[in-house]
Amino acid sequence: MADEEKEVESAEPAPKKKSPIILIAVLVIVGLVLAAGISFFVTTKLMADTAMDTGSSNKFHDPGVFIKLGDPKEGILVNVGGQKAGKFLKTSIILEMNPGKKDIIAEGKVLPVAETKIMDTVLQVLRSAKLEEFDATKQDDLKKKIKEEINGQLGEGSVYDVYITSFLLQ
Repeated sequence: MADEEKEVESAEPAPKKKSPIILIAVLVIVGLVLAAGISFFVTTKLMADTAMDTGSSNKFHDPGVFIKLGDPKEGILVNVGGQKAGKFLKTSIILEMNPGKKDIIAEGKVLPVAETKIMDTVLQVLRSAKLEEFDATKQDDLKKKIKEEINGQLGEGSVYDVYITSFLLQ
């Protein structure tokens, strides 16, 4: 029987020693996966924070009240470039107004006093602009100037954004 026990013991394989190369390879792979996961998390977190901090017109705000300036069908018709230029601008401008300004907007409509100030300001900006400022590449500058001037007249934050829906210079 003693011989049989020795045979049974010898039949079991002897425990093998793990190679240090395999252990190192596993540790390297685990380290790479961990580093990739951390960098992905940090990158997405930083990018999301940066996206929320930048963008003046992309800031979160309540939906604004949209008002069209000028004649409902025709829009605004104004001479531009000075008296000697003889140029006319026909445009449709829509303003996104802050609905929280109760002294400007009531029941979804602009009050007459505010509407008069808005139209006067927009006409002054358009009349005082040089012909070069009406170039299509400078349209964002024109919208920004209109927004700043109206906000200067009515109070900061009155206008969220300015949209130009038609533009004809003749």
